[in-house]
Amino acid sequence: MTTEPHSTESDVYKTLLESTNAIPWKIDWKTMTFAYIGPQIEQLLGWTPVSWVSAQDWAERMHPEDRAWVVDFCVTQSKSGNDHEADYRALTKEGEYVWIRDVVHVVRDKNGEVEALIGFMFDISERKKTEEKLLILQKELEELSFKDGLTGVANRRMFDSIMEIEWANARRNNQPLSLIMFDIDFFKQYNDFYGHIQGDDCLKRVASILASAASRSRDFFARFGGEEFVLVLPETDAESAKVVAERCRNLVFKEQIPHAKSDNSQILTLSMGLGTIMPAHQETVLQFIEQVDKRLYQAKQCGRNCIVNS
Repeated sequence: MTTEPHSTESDVYKTLLESTNAIPWKIDWKTMTFAYIGPQIEQLLGWTPVSWVSAQDWAERMHPEDRAWVVDFCVTQSKSGNDHEADYRALTKEGEYVWIRDVVHVVRDKNGEVEALIGFMFDISERKKTEEKLLILQKELEELSFKDGLTGVANRRMFDSIMEIEWANARRNNQPLSLIMFDIDFFKQYNDFYGHIQGDDCLKRVASILASAASRSRDFFARFGGEEFVLVLPETDAESAKVVAERCRNLVFKEQIPHAKSDNSQILTLSMGLGTIMPAHQETVLQFIEQVDKRLYQAKQCGRNCIVNS
């Protein structure tokens, strides 16, 4: 009677390792050569196991943008005896790249010296694609949260954030900060006469016109709410801000947007409040905005189609 030879314990472990999706490997630390790499590597990257001779093969089959930092990080951690992991793009035999997560365990000898590195490579390409999609979605959501849904310009939330930043900059650098607030004259009458669809088109058109006046990189334009808009002018004195306000009024005038129900004229006009400040420590951004808003109210009380700056 004969019996089949029993598999050794190492054979069992090897079978288990080679049946997983994770790719096991081992590198001898002194020679920096692969003592073993699982056959799954060929299915994933196309390189045969026998082609993985040294750590140099591992490094060369890595995306150039990832190679330097990954190699430096892994070597430093290994020398310190720290288990670690790294994500990087591995080159396939066909010249494409696959995202890999390498999980590394440092093996020490009885003297505490590094003897070998053993680990697993995981294909995380799908996870990375999902992460990228989530980042894109998050960015889009952030943009939407700071963008006015109708006109496409920045919204009140973004304006509040920018004003806080520019207020701090102006106070720190002892520079003037100017703010113009706009209101479309008799817009309720415009909506009532032309209808809300054309009213929305009017808001979009005015927003586009006024946004074009924000000519410098830090000039910031936003919809404040309803038919009101704001233009933030960092490092701009009162005289220069008045010039910008006049330019805004002229730009709207040139468009000749009909407004049959305006008490001023037969075309659409704007009222504006303008303020300039060099913020002192006892002053607040909210007080400044309220001051400019009062000037806008005064412009409307004074017959509209004008600028109040004091």
